[in-house]
Amino acid sequence: MKIVGLTGGIGSGKTTVAGFFKELDVPVYIADEAGKRLMETSARVKASIIELLGSKAYKGRLPDRKYIASRVFTSPQKLEDLNRIIHPAVARDFEQWMATQTFPYIIYEAAILFETGGYKKCDAVILVTAPMEKRIERLQDRDQSSLEEIEARMLHQWSDEQKRKLANFEIINSDLSFTKERVKNLHEILLKPNKN
Repeated sequence: MKIVGLTGGIGSGKTTVAGFFKELDVPVYIADEAGKRLMETSARVKASIIELLGSKAYKGRLPDRKYIASRVFTSPQKLEDLNRIIHPAVARDFEQWMATQTFPYIIYEAAILFETGGYKKCDAVILVTAPMEKRIERLQDRDQSSLEEIEARMLHQWSDEQKRKLANFEIINSDLSFTKERVKNLHEILLKPNKN
């Protein structure tokens, strides 16, 4: 079974692209969703986050995402420490999930696939890109984030130029009908044996 990484900068539309793969019955693992779920359900992850960021990191049993973001996106060290808690937990969860899949390939969607070295475990990587103004517009609509908050988050991700050098395929996600066609095309390629 091939592992196909799916990545792209924040606001590029990775989730939309992942959704198009799901429509084709491709199993899709979304690392960010898994991380959020584990922050809520894993006692080990919760205890480690409280140890790192203090009791304010949780409101009852749920993580206070706004508070956590305010602490980690202004401190590269704290972000690195948080990633050291969440990434191994997600990796274990992914291994368990993958063991239950039977499709010829699976999609592993992760925002910082290159930054964490996760791409090395993939047989191929699809990079999703979009014009910067479109990305900012999407994030402001989706999260009601300020421009400063968006820029702070973008600073922690590689540029599209850096990612292109390591990606096998690119989807330019500015027109949804084009994006959907590109997904169908890549799906046919990925179904073929011995092809990346």
